[in-house]
Amino acid sequence: MVNGPEGRAAIIGRLDRKGRLLWSLPKGHIEAGETAEQTAVREVAEETGIIGRVVAPIGTIDYWFVAGNRRIHKTVHHFLLDAVGGELSDEDVEVTEVAWVPLGELDEVLAYADERRLVRRALSLRDGETNEAGERLGARPARGSGTEPG
Repeated sequence: MVNGPEGRAAIIGRLDRKGRLLWSLPKGHIEAGETAEQTAVREVAEETGIIGRVVAPIGTIDYWFVAGNRRIHKTVHHFLLDAVGGELSDEDVEVTEVAWVPLGELDEVLAYADERRLVRRALSLRDGETNEAGERLGARPARGSGTEPG
């Protein structure tokens, strides 16, 4: 989930097989040599145009879907990211639309219950919880492209 300006999140819309637009969090598969965090930053940039910096993990979702005649199992590692640059864009061919949505409206807009649950967790992290080092989660960095390791 990307924590953006003015309390909004960047989400993506894809058409399902019935032609309905379903809104979801950006996600994708881990490329060889990537960490889950690097994948999150790359996929958010590819699918939304937004450059993000990982703040904290918010959970994992396992699910099955059908592609062609095969059942495919997918595990998605979700992270809270702070937006640090870029512009909202739907240039990715896998994405129909992208939007900034007020955080308070995500529960109504997101199509999948598991993602809505993760967003509620991310909002609690953003609103003042701290990590193991005692650092406040969700604080915006002063500088950085969001792609540096660390």
